[in-house]
Amino acid sequence: MKAIRIFGRNIRNAFKSIFRNLSLSAASIICTTITLTIVSLSMMVSANINNFTKDLEETMTIILYVDKDATKDDITSVKSKILEIENVKSDELLFKDKETIKEEMIKKTSKDSPLYNIMNNWTEETNPLEPEFIITVKEIRDISKTADTLRQIDNVSNVQYSESVVEKMIPVFDVVEKITLIIIIGLIVVTIFLICNTIKLTIFARRNEIEIMRLVGTSNFVIKLPFIIEGLFLGLIGSIVPIVATIWGYILCYDKLNGYLFTNFIKMIKPVPFTIQVSLILLIIGGLVGMLGSWRTVRRYLKI
Repeated sequence: MKAIRIFGRNIRNAFKSIFRNLSLSAASIICTTITLTIVSLSMMVSANINNFTKDLEETMTIILYVDKDATKDDITSVKSKILEIENVKSDELLFKDKETIKEEMIKKTSKDSPLYNIMNNWTEETNPLEPEFIITVKEIRDISKTADTLRQIDNVSNVQYSESVVEKMIPVFDVVEKITLIIIIGLIVVTIFLICNTIKLTIFARRNEIEIMRLVGTSNFVIKLPFIIEGLFLGLIGSIVPIVATIWGYILCYDKLNGYLFTNFIKMIKPVPFTIQVSLILLIIGGLVGMLGSWRTVRRYLKI
């Protein structure tokens, strides 16, 4: 019971301290709000970019064409060399011979088309198509290196993939992620600095009370606890607006954009449970940043 009373008193003192230094507390809360809003935006963009790259890894494939005159042994050799490449998903490697490709093309061609009759008349000897391997990669960012390695295999006539997507979009996404990370770290440092200043003022205002507590033998933990709780509250209060903005804003954007980001090529993550997960992370970050700022200040400026 005594521990509960002490904890309750510390919570009350933390709230009183926040209102006693209202202007600086408000600055800390506003800075935390701005930081977490940008953190939220960065997390949502990064998560959707990562989701996009995963979709690319699952859908984007490399088409490797084998020489049309290659023998079965040649094709077997090509397959074994493909499987030796580390970035290739061996369990998803698909092979199509000339006859299979011809049948697929016939199904997609209208019976009234001259091409339909031409393809129907192809024999195994006259079929001009090339056997192909459909290759899925493990890491989309290394697809160009993988394609270059595939081109060096004997009896390979051509290697194709959507080069423009990888070479133009992926590097841009990487730069965006790095820039947002730098901004987030900078704002978190500023937020911790403001919370430190708030706690320093609180310590100065309560210096006589703290001295009395020390004289009567109060433990260091009990003296420090109100300041850490105050920092925790500053962080949690500062996370409220970003959490509301995250849930409401993301759902609104998802509905307005019909579930696609920038273009119909980039599919957005569904709001639930994504926004709930982001909100919990923001709440945790807000509390930890507040407690960290308070802990550092107490450790440096409170001589106990």
